[in-house]
Amino acid sequence: MPYQVFLKKGEEKRVQHGHSWVFANEVAKIEGKDSNGSLAEVYSRDNRFIGKGYINHLSKILVRIFIRSQEEDGPALYRKRIENAFALRKKLFSEKDTDCYRLVFAEADDLPALIIDRYADYFVLQCLSLGVDKRKDWVVQALSELFSPKGIYLRGDVAVRRKEGLPLENQTLCGDVPDSILVRENGLSMRVDVKCGQKTGYFLDQKENRFAVRRYCAGADVLDCFCNSGGFSLNAATAAKSVTALDISRFALDNVEENARLNGFANIRTDCVDVFDALRTFRLEGKMFDTVILDPPAFCKSAAEVKDAFRGYKDINISAMKLIRSGGFLITCSCSHYMTPTLFEKMLTESAQSCGRKARILETRMQSPDHPALLAADETSYLKCFILQII
Repeated sequence: MPYQVFLKKGEEKRVQHGHSWVFANEVAKIEGKDSNGSLAEVYSRDNRFIGKGYINHLSKILVRIFIRSQEEDGPALYRKRIENAFALRKKLFSEKDTDCYRLVFAEADDLPALIIDRYADYFVLQCLSLGVDKRKDWVVQALSELFSPKGIYLRGDVAVRRKEGLPLENQTLCGDVPDSILVRENGLSMRVDVKCGQKTGYFLDQKENRFAVRRYCAGADVLDCFCNSGGFSLNAATAAKSVTALDISRFALDNVEENARLNGFANIRTDCVDVFDALRTFRLEGKMFDTVILDPPAFCKSAAEVKDAFRGYKDINISAMKLIRSGGFLITCSCSHYMTPTLFEKMLTESAQSCGRKARILETRMQSPDHPALLAADETSYLKCFILQII
């Protein structure tokens, strides 16, 4: 008999409003018997049907609901959900300019714990729950039928898989996947390493923010911090006088240099350094820039780390503001869900006050729309990008 999960009184409200997660401590009782990763039915305390999702007793997220009717789980459901997701992406992007994007963004596309990124004729998956991992063959079948890809690759090296009892492993699921794939983003050519690069190979969520920085880089000396494979640097280079790209990873900087050559940019130079140290050195040397871009890794991955993260973000933003010529621009980002927009703006206000600079907000931005955010699940809204003028 399939699992039947009954929630405590009042715990159904968040899920009824559209959230997918049912936490173990929200459950009053479980009836039936099946295996981890199987489909479980979820009910309110008064026996009202809430939905169905995959169960895993090893995880704090006991059930991830993705069926809210009597719809059947199976290959047809996966194909339909992926078709619906693709219909949105076709409205968002012209493949002439951009052929890389997030095709499926987990909960926001009604397929919790499943990430599908498209890189030209290849797809890269992340299966972040046991239930989805058990059904990855259905995903491969749907992608093969809909797109006839040259290859499909699983990036299974994400730490969260351990919490689901899953191994950390990467593997080719279909076809032949090369080490690097040539893609187009915002009209630029990029080499993406889907096997060793960050996430599934590239930070697709910054796509539109990268394009937006061009207007703030015209004729400018630009400093791109934590540049990774150079998405911001390349977009800046379309308009800038010079771009200095900083990262602690030589692997990432090799990718920046290759991408610069692909696009014929001679105005990008790279420097393999610790960004915090480099900013302090620039300050001591009296070096100034017209535009500084800060896109650091997440400084906090839990609520308990927010206080320390606030100090870290403040430190680096103060350092950046001190290096910007009057009238120049700061493009500053945070990819941590726990650093809320309100808290991030507070940090920027304190940073400007601390270094005696006047700053005004020109734009507040979020993740690219191929990473849609559910109003009912604030975890899906995580990326902040503030564009400031520093006076």
